[in-house]
Amino acid sequence: MGEKVRVGLVYGGRSGEHEVSLQTALAVMKAFDYSKYEIKPFYIGKDGEWRAGDTLLAPPSALEQLRLAGGDAIIGTGALMPVFGGQSPEIPDASIDISSVPGAVKISSVGQQVDAVETADDGQIDVVFPLLHGTFGEDGTIQGLFEMANIPYVGAGVLASAVGMDKITMKKVFAQEGLPQCVFRYFNRTQWQKDSDFYIMEIEVALGYPCFVKPANLGSSVGISKARNREELIAAVEYALRFDRKVIVEEFVDAREIEVSVLGNDEPRASVVGEITSSSEFYDYKAKYIDGKSMMHIPANIPAEVSDSVREMALRAFLAIDGSGLSRVDFFLRKEDGQLFINEVNTMPGFTPYSMYPLMWKESGVPYTELLDTLIALAIERHAEKQLIDYSGGTPA
Repeated sequence: MGEKVRVGLVYGGRSGEHEVSLQTALAVMKAFDYSKYEIKPFYIGKDGEWRAGDTLLAPPSALEQLRLAGGDAIIGTGALMPVFGGQSPEIPDASIDISSVPGAVKISSVGQQVDAVETADDGQIDVVFPLLHGTFGEDGTIQGLFEMANIPYVGAGVLASAVGMDKITMKKVFAQEGLPQCVFRYFNRTQWQKDSDFYIMEIEVALGYPCFVKPANLGSSVGISKARNREELIAAVEYALRFDRKVIVEEFVDAREIEVSVLGNDEPRASVVGEITSSSEFYDYKAKYIDGKSMMHIPANIPAEVSDSVREMALRAFLAIDGSGLSRVDFFLRKEDGQLFINEVNTMPGFTPYSMYPLMWKESGVPYTELLDTLIALAIERHAEKQLIDYSGGTPA
């Protein structure tokens, strides 16, 4: 193994958050210290095709370069990814012991061995940094593939990713943990088609108008609508069903939007608390990524005891879903009475230097480049711990 840590950056993807992923990947590429890391880009097109680029000696200058138009197509739509293998890296300036981590195993794709991805020297990747948002990237699917390949990867594992993506399951876990939430109802496409009148009545009685209609599995506020009456509710449900087979409907709460960043594995810590002031009626995709008029307030102008409650609840939520690496936890602070409600956990939040997650850590004394170092160290730490597990079920070799 060479002196540098070899990081495979995986980005793009098949979800509706493809373009957001590209923005995140470009920001990360520009922030890495190339004296410590070798960066190998892997672009997943909207059709699911994987492309591998050359090992980066310097960050790309333009977003369009990330699509790797001249790169090698290494795996086709619907097939498994190429193999990442290699020895576990030594993390520069890391405070953890990763010497016990064994090398990654190789896997086959549909019975055919796939060659290891080439890097600058011996053709191995030390750790994968998946910068994928939404379906097929943030929902546990690609994390499961990395688990099968036995390679370290940054961020939440299979369970936490899946729970963090599915808003319905997430809210059930929060309820079990005793975390306060807004009133919500949910159903799938088949249930809606068979008995939409029942669900409309239930929503009108339990939630009233206005209410928010969301796909259960998506992020970046894609597919979300605010319904003010029955007609808008029906239209909003049909719109949400374009993006997922399950829909969740939440009551409207006149509230401030509060967020906090979590970093760590089994002993996570929380950053200072921030607040979003949306330029739109609610913090939708346009307000997040297009018009640039939403305001971030870091730290949030809230009482110290509220900040403490936010951080404490965020850590409880992170541990409840078995989080690891990073998460941004979002809350509503009701204006009427100051009641705090947990909204959701984002296991792969926006990660440009201007996104809330890194900005809250910057305000907490952790700059962007150090955040990258820490996340890679945490990935190796978690991978090392998993090597202590006996997967044979106690059966003698």
